Parts: sequence; C-alpha cells; structure tokens
Amino acid sequence: MNTSDAEARLEELRKEAMNPSGDAAVDRQHARGKLTARERIDLLMDPGSFVELDMFTRHRSHGFGLENNRPWGDGVITGHGTVEGRQVFVFSQDFTVYGGSLGEVFAEKICKVMDLAVRMGCPIIGLNDSGGARIQEGVVSLGGYADIFLKNVQASGVIPQISVILGPCAGGAVYSPAITDFIFMVKETSHMFITGPDVIKTVTGEEVTMEELGGALSHATKSGVAHFASEDEESCIDDVRHLLSFIPQNNLDAAPYEAPSDDPERREPALHTIVPDNPNKPYDITHVVELVVDDGEFFEVAPLYAQNIVVGFARLNGHSIGVVGNQPKAMAGVLDIDASIKGARFIRFCDAFNIPIISFVDVPGFLPGTSQEYGGIILHGAKLLYAYAEATVPKITVITRKAYGGAYDVMNSKHLGADFNAAWPSAEIAVMGADGAVNIVFRSELKKVADEGGDVDARRAELVQEYKDRFANPYQAAERGYVDDVIQPEETRPWLVKALEISLTKRVDGPKRKHGNIPL
Repeated sequence: MNTSDAEARLEELRKEAMNPSGDAAVDRQHARGKLTARERIDLLMDPGSFVELDMFTRHRSHGFGLENNRPWGDGVITGHGTVEGRQVFVFSQDFTVYGGSLGEVFAEKICKVMDLAVRMGCPIIGLNDSGGARIQEGVVSLGGYADIFLKNVQASGVIPQISVILGPCAGGAVYSPAITDFIFMVKETSHMFITGPDVIKTVTGEEVTMEELGGALSHATKSGVAHFASEDEESCIDDVRHLLSFIPQNNLDAAPYEAPSDDPERREPALHTIVPDNPNKPYDITHVVELVVDDGEFFEVAPLYAQNIVVGFARLNGHSIGVVGNQPKAMAGVLDIDASIKGARFIRFCDAFNIPIISFVDVPGFLPGTSQEYGGIILHGAKLLYAYAEATVPKITVITRKAYGGAYDVMNSKHLGADFNAAWPSAEIAVMGADGAVNIVFRSELKKVADEGGDVDARRAELVQEYKDRFANPYQAAERGYVDDVIQPEETRPWLVKALEISLTKRVDGPKRKHGNIPL
C-alpha cells in the first residue's frame, strides 16, 4: 500500500470511528432527549482542546454474533483536553454502541485513562450512559467493573473524580460513581439503581416507575446519591465546568485562586438585621454566606438533600473555600443523620484537596427521637465530628446564634482543632436552651413553688431570664478562649479574610498510621 492509500485508509477509519453506529442510531439518541457521547465532550471541553485516545480499539470477543460487529472504540470515548485552560481527562460512554454496555476492552480503556489522570495529576470526569454489563462477554464484564472500582478507590483523595449520569446506570455500574467525589444527574433522562422496577415488582410486588426509583430528583432529595439535578444536559455540563473552577488539579496543588474584585475590608451592615431577635424564628444562612463571600457567589452542593445543613464552594479574597452552615429555616438547623453524612462527606473532600473550611454555626442540637436513635444517629453524628477533627486544612468558625450541647462541639469548635473561632453578639453557647435547662436544673424548686400554691409560670420565667443572662451569650466561651473574638456581624468578612490569609501556611503533622477508622 503506497503512502497516499495508507493516508486515505486512515481517514476512512477515522470517519467510521467518529460515528460507529450510523446516523440512525444518533437520531434515536436525540429522540430520547439525549446528546451523543461526542457532543457531550464538545460541551465539556474548551473548543479544539480534546485529544482522543484509543480510537481504534475493538472488542475481541466471539459468540452471540459479537465477532460480526466490532465497532471502533468499543462504545466508550476516552481522552484529555482542557476546561477553562486546565487539563482534565474524560471518558464518555456511547449508548449507540451496544447500549453503552461495558465489556473487556471498554473497561480497559476507562482504566487506562484513569491511570493517566492519576499519573498526570488531573481530574477525571466520567460521562455515564450505559445499559450495564455486556452480557455476551459474561464474567469478563463483571471483572471489568471491579477493575474500575479499584482504580476509583486508588484515585480517591489523589485527584478529583466527577461522575455525570446522562442515561441509565444500573446494577454494579452504580458503584463506580458512588465512589467518586460528585455525582451530576439530569431530570427525566438519568437513572441510577441497583435493581430496576421489573425486578423489584417480581421480588417484592412493589410497583415503581424508573423516575420514582432512580431519577435525578429521587437521588437529589431522598437518597442523597446525587449532588446536582439539572434540567438538561447542557446546564448539567455547565455546572460541571463551574465546579471545576473551585477545586484543584490534585491533592498536592493548592485550590484555585482568582484575583478578587471584591474589597476584603468590605463591611456589610445588612448582617446586623439578618438574625431575628426571636431566637426561635428562622432565617436563611445562605444569605449570610452570600453577604460575606466574594461577589455574593455561593455554589451550593446537594441543595435539595438534608436541607438543614448547607455545604458548597465560594471564594474569599480570591481563595477557594468550602462552606458548611447550619440552616435555621429547615428543621431549625438541627443535626440529624442525613445532615451529618452530607456535612462529613463534603468536609473530607475539602480536606483531601487543600480547600479551607469555613463554618457558620446556628445549631440547637441533634434531632431527638426513636427513628434517629434506631437509625444510628450516634454513629452518623460521629462521622461529622470525625471529619472536622481529622481535617488539617485551615478551619475557621463563625457562631451566628445557637451553639448548644454536643452539636456545639461537633460544628468545628475550638476543641476539635479549629484555628480561629468568632461569635456574633447574638451567639448563645450553652449546654441547652434556657427553657429545657430550667426544667432540669430547677425541677425541685418549681415543684416546691407549685406545692405551696405559688405562681410557677412567673418563677419559671424569672429563672429562664436568669439563665439567658448568664449563658445565652458568647462571653463565657470567650473568657475561656473557646472563641477568639466576639465581633459585630458587619465585621465578619474582613475578620474571615484576615483569619484565612494567616491560615494558608498552616502545617499539621499527625501521628504515623495507615488510616483512622471512621465510624462508618
């Protein structure tokens, strides 16, 4: 074959590989409301930056007619490119090829690109759209999934791993995304579940739709599996690009810095009136966050799940930060099982990737009740405690109102190694609220007043006020150095900026160990 023929052959094969299933299959994909694997990569990557790897791989299986259909690429596109100029690696599953099912070569391609991402210290993004294991290849397919799981675990905490679910993801296939750091889904077209509706009906008799069982909103609101639920694929991938702007390339790099336009000394008078005078009245902690961070930009993570705690990314004087805050407008900001898990997971990500953690505290305690106790609130609450205590990144806390009981300890208190803690004058740092404390501490006295025919309500009100005067303030904690300062609300941004800047050189050498044993 002469040179011109060889070059023509290459171009012919490239053309085949770019559309291995033909235009009809692409039309069917579009009819489902879904983009193709290559269209998704084009949306994710900077224009012209994508470099494909392993375009000419093909499966080598026989039986069930596989030997007669060997499409180039074997149903997954892998490679690297840039997002806002930063290098990332990607794999994009192609549902038009064998329904995106995973076989031996398919898995080898994903493992190869993951290995490259780890070696080069770049994030890995998986665009998932797969019918599951390629049944015709048998146990080899199952082995391929396990190979990917191992790579996920080895990469965890080394490079950011992002999973974007853009179609079905069932059975063993869901465990790779579950190991990764963030999961994005699209309403109506993304589905994740261990067993599908038909199997569930056969085994348990329960009838449930695909969307109810494993849709984006189900996982974003009920299970907490998905961190983001988007209206369409375009907005979903745009959110992925936005997330990348806050996180570093790997565990050895600092979080991204953007030169700020917002004045680090900016005072915010609106913070004076944001906390109601009535301590039982709710307010939105995200408004506090937005008034403090650069340009009011707060990228909330898992906004629909465990809404009594808020987590997300922002910038402070140009530095990327992770924000954790109790949310008084949802369940009074109480900590429960779901909130503890959500907070702990986010904190551990920030700690793994050198992102400082700033906590806004307004917490009345842990949620009481048999459902919480039987559900393991002791263990799950300890996860949040463990995550804060284990974290060695800069840890800064602002107590805006309530900080009661064990929840005060857990929410990044000085006792768990927080670097700088401040409280607003409205802060109440105590074992519990005044009403509950009076009922316990003065039970005998109140009973005596009742027995003598006295005014129990009046005496209780006096005792409650005495307790509030003594404990419902930040000054006892300040006396002991448990908070470093009591600041006016409007001073919060400049105080946080100074605390963060001095914390950026923080170094912590922990004891030598293989790893701790977090209460899973």
